[in-house]
Amino acid sequence: MTHDPGVDALIRQWSEERAQTAEDVEISRITSEWLADAPAQVPGIPGQRESVGTAEWSTVEVTDTSYVAAMRKRLPGVPDELLAAGARWWQMVGGVAEAEEWWDAGLSPLDQRALEYRAAGLAPSDLSAHLGPYTVLEHLRRGSAAAWCVARLARARRDAAS
Repeated sequence: MTHDPGVDALIRQWSEERAQTAEDVEISRITSEWLADAPAQVPGIPGQRESVGTAEWSTVEVTDTSYVAAMRKRLPGVPDELLAAGARWWQMVGGVAEAEEWWDAGLSPLDQRALEYRAAGLAPSDLSAHLGPYTVLEHLRRGSAAAWCVARLARARRDAAS
């Protein structure tokens, strides 16, 4: 699917966990009927209003549909719910363009390690830089810490500048 064994295993595990039994279908049906009887509430963020002075809550856009559409082109076999879960993470830290940059650099944005690497200070363009015989991405896949890669990149850049 993604050509990344970790992400492929995650997709398989997620798909297996979501396989519904007859009992699950019945539970879902009963839950849906019960919720249909409850008064409808629009989801929103407490304290965030559409405009000052109104009593309406701002609705929360759960997933970035442009992200899901962009990733569906690259991963046609991945369930939309998994793509939407990834989109929610990327919405908090970046956008669709950045997620695609990580993808193009060799790391699926569905892989949560991409967010860890980003938080450590790595950029998609850093993944192709060589640190010795391996690229940064190869070091990361071999288990090197992102902080170590950032420090080695900084040292290599300092050495190149002098």
